[in-house]
Amino acid sequence: MGAKLVRTQILVVLRSSLIRFGLTGLLNTAVGLGTIFALKWFFGVPDTKANLVGYAVGMGVSYYVNSRWTFQYKQALHTKVVPYLLVLLCAYLVNLATVHIFIGWLHVNSYLAQTAGIIPYSLLSYVLLRRYVFGLSSANSRTA
Repeated sequence: MGAKLVRTQILVVLRSSLIRFGLTGLLNTAVGLGTIFALKWFFGVPDTKANLVGYAVGMGVSYYVNSRWTFQYKQALHTKVVPYLLVLLCAYLVNLATVHIFIGWLHVNSYLAQTAGIIPYSLLSYVLLRRYVFGLSSANSRTA
C-alpha cells in the first residue's frame, strides 16, 4: 500500500508543467553544461562559443521533451519549430548577457557565470514556451 501511495503522489506532482519543465531542464542543463565545460576544458574553446555550442546541443532534446512531455503538445511539431527557436534565441541572449555581466563586470569565475546564466534563461523560456509556443494557459491547463 505504501509504494502505491508514493507512486500516486509522484504522478500527481508530475502533472504540473512547471515540475516537468524543471526535470527537463535538469536534463538539458546536464547536457548543455557538460558540453560547455568539455569544450572549455579539453579544447580551450572561449566562453561565448562554448556557451553557444552547449545550448545548441541541448536544443534538440529540449524541443522534443518539452513539447511532448512538459507541455503535452499533441499537434504536429514542425509548426512550432520557428516560434520555439525564437523563444530560445531571446532566452539565450538574456543568458549570454548574464554570463558577460558576471565575468566582465562582477569578475566571477567563468564556470560560475555560465551556471548563473541558466536562471534567467530558464524562467524566460518557461513563461514564453508555455504561453506563446505551446499555448497553455491557466484556463486549459489543469495544473500549472
